[in-house]
Amino acid sequence: MQHKFIKRLKKQKEDALEYIIDEYLPFVKAITFNILGPIGKQSAIDECVNDVFLEVWQNAEKFQGEPADFKRWIGTITKYKAIDYYRTLDKQNVREAELIDCYEQPNSNSEQTILQQEQKNEMLLHISQLEPPDCDIFTMKYFLDMSNSEIADILSLTKAAVDNRLYRGKKKLAQSPKLKELFI
Repeated sequence: MQHKFIKRLKKQKEDALEYIIDEYLPFVKAITFNILGPIGKQSAIDECVNDVFLEVWQNAEKFQGEPADFKRWIGTITKYKAIDYYRTLDKQNVREAELIDCYEQPNSNSEQTILQQEQKNEMLLHISQLEPPDCDIFTMKYFLDMSNSEIADILSLTKAAVDNRLYRGKKKLAQSPKLKELFI
């Protein structure tokens, strides 16, 4: 009986497709649910099942083998179709999670980076207004991350002179309301 419907399916007869769907629907749904169940919605599972039967319909002439092998053939089509759906759904879930994270939680790193950049710009503005050796000392200290000893060597000053100039410069810069919290 099944052999007859496989031949009719290969000839694109709709009654054969209806028989195949009635006969293999529980089998196809079980495989699909086992693969998509954890991340799939019922609509995705149903869509995958429909795509399986569409592919069976479109590729029926490619089936080679005994009627007993037909179930294995449909099972293989179902497995690979469900895996494709799984990958697609998984990517969508990751993208949705990323979007939700973007909208629910403002990116504190980018906000913090912007604030730091604004503070640096403000500090550069005020440092540029200091006298030449102090301007160089602050630039080397806070933008080039040099130690006080390295600055002293480069500017031919003593370390104590660099320390004193930094101390006095910080006092001057702390008079600016925007920089006050950085130097106190």
